[in-house]
Amino acid sequence: MQQALDTAREAAQAAAEVIRHYWQHGAQVELKADDTPVTVADREAEQAIRRIIGTRYPEHGFYGEEFGRQGEGDFLWLVDPLDGTKSFVRRTPFLSTQIALMHRGQLVLGVSSAPIFGETMWATVGGGAFLDGAPVHVAGTETLAQASISISNVATLTADARWDALGQLIRDSNRIRGYGDFCHYHLLARGGLDVVIESDVNILDIAALAVIVREAGGVFSDLYGNELNLDTRSVLAAVPALHEPVLRRLQRT
Repeated sequence: MQQALDTAREAAQAAAEVIRHYWQHGAQVELKADDTPVTVADREAEQAIRRIIGTRYPEHGFYGEEFGRQGEGDFLWLVDPLDGTKSFVRRTPFLSTQIALMHRGQLVLGVSSAPIFGETMWATVGGGAFLDGAPVHVAGTETLAQASISISNVATLTADARWDALGQLIRDSNRIRGYGDFCHYHLLARGGLDVVIESDVNILDIAALAVIVREAGGVFSDLYGNELNLDTRSVLAAVPALHEPVLRRLQRT
């Protein structure tokens, strides 16, 4: 697993060089069929990642945000080369490269590189979670009254009764924030937050972050308490003492 982690970190660094170049010099924005933005930085970053991983592991499958899925087998790399393209376009630093490895449906490795923000986290199953080489762990928060909650991408959640449940959670918590993208998962893994809620995500956005949060001691599921898979579209991530209580509140509706 160490070799795979080294490869993922090298690939993330190659993507970071691409992203920094276009951050400094600019990149023309196009719209995909779903009206989300894409730039040459997204595409070149994924190509850089594919070259490195494909050279080391030609027998592995690869599923990228920009060029889709190629290959089959027990191992599948899940990659979003530039998660946060809207942030990139609007010149805010909340963007990252997400690289995860799945083995027979189970996430086993994750690298989350935020080159403009200035930090990288990584983890392997059983190996712990790290921020720029230093081990990290989630907070020991035990009650909702002490908790900091971060929400992002909750459009679907607003359309049903869970919205009221979320409102009650906010009222009962210590504070509410909306850091979004990689940022609130990094904060959760290193003890700066206690709960993250999202109802509209893609597995490529959160696969690596799930490994990191879990290895930091947190609990990471979808909003129904299910294990993650390629079809996952929501997240409930939290410190151990709060995951189940928050899940019950959201499912009570």
